[in-house]
Amino acid sequence: MLTTVIICFILGYLAIVFEHPLKLDKTVPALIMGAAIWAFISLGHLDLVGADHQPGHMEEVLLHHIGKVAEILFFLIGAMTIVELIDLHRGFAVITNRIKTTNKRKMLWLLAILSFFLSATLDNLASTIVLVSLLRRLIPDKKERLWFVSMAVIGANAGGAWSPIGDVTTTMLWIGKRVSTLGLIENLVLPSVVCLVVPVLVASTYKVFQGNITMTDDAMEKEEDSKLLSSRIMLFVGVGGLIFVPIFKSITHLPPYVGMMLAMGVVWLVSEYIHPEEDFTEERKHLYSAHTALSRIEMSSILFFLGILVAVAGLESVAVMGHGGHQVGLLRYLAESLAEVVPNQNIVIIILGFLSAIIDNVPLVAASMGMYTEPMDSELWHFIAYSAGTGGSMLIIGSAAGVAAMGMERIDFIWYLKKISFLAFLGFIAGAVTFIIIAPFLHG
Repeated sequence: MLTTVIICFILGYLAIVFEHPLKLDKTVPALIMGAAIWAFISLGHLDLVGADHQPGHMEEVLLHHIGKVAEILFFLIGAMTIVELIDLHRGFAVITNRIKTTNKRKMLWLLAILSFFLSATLDNLASTIVLVSLLRRLIPDKKERLWFVSMAVIGANAGGAWSPIGDVTTTMLWIGKRVSTLGLIENLVLPSVVCLVVPVLVASTYKVFQGNITMTDDAMEKEEDSKLLSSRIMLFVGVGGLIFVPIFKSITHLPPYVGMMLAMGVVWLVSEYIHPEEDFTEERKHLYSAHTALSRIEMSSILFFLGILVAVAGLESVAVMGHGGHQVGLLRYLAESLAEVVPNQNIVIIILGFLSAIIDNVPLVAASMGMYTEPMDSELWHFIAYSAGTGGSMLIIGSAAGVAAMGMERIDFIWYLKKISFLAFLGFIAGAVTFIIIAPFLHG
């Protein structure tokens, strides 16, 4: 039955990877795979290991993992709702309307800086959507715009890697107590900066980033009239709420989703009583309400994470005989086998970064959390956060930010591979080398 569990995971994973050729939403195989794996474990009466790596009962082990998965999902729902509320009140226009330059090189650097910090504050997916919308207004020529959008993807992934709320994978590591907020920032902010600066420096020498942007009269008009009376307030309250979550955790030592509940409640409260328009009527209140924001959340993504994380939890829990002669989880056994084949752990994690460009980084990080038992803020966890977060930039399908940009701008996979992948590769390797150099100093 163990073989059946492994085959089920492989088939489910292949269905997720080839969702476009199959024309099947990846949420479907993820949910089926997650449920089927646990069904096979139950029907086969397979031995399980619990959170303490000791033999455990089915109900206890499953309940433990469902609790951990729920922490991540509740956190993501809260973060998505806050971002959608800011967007409903057009809060991001407060930032984007300040960009006035038409010089391509200046625009490139402004975009890089904005994507880097916006991603760390919101998340790489939300920041990419905001920036693509901005670039559509600033750069009418689609051929020119695709270059800037692609660089925004690199910047968003680099910015998300050093923030606990900047990427789903860093959020998973943070909630799973593998990394702390300060530890993540201290260890990854410099490698992440290098990961962005290197490709931007190289790209700024390209002909496409020379000269001025070709502007039309319509494109030059800023959308000041699209801003609402509530835009500035909702931006500050929403972003402030997101930044407050790690602070709340460090003060109270409560799980992050509790702080997200508080932040979401406060932002929701403000949205109920604020007046977005001068002639605001009760009939228009629903347009700017949290109920509308909740309806705009991508629940399919939430359910995809549910299926993937439950499936990986099954692989983490099913017991096999380890190299030391005692029972360990299947993923732990895989880690021990990898250590024998590739003794250098840094090489293994760099390979993980390349894999994240091909395969979704969420299951890769979820699997790594089951493979290794290093303590919080060890060098291993920080390097995994970096590699999984930034490695996805090497292919347009390798990250949530890339997939969002691909969908919004119809970016061709082969075009990105030819024009952008090398830049992303240079940034990823440069950041990885930077991490390896500074890690001994930071970890003593």
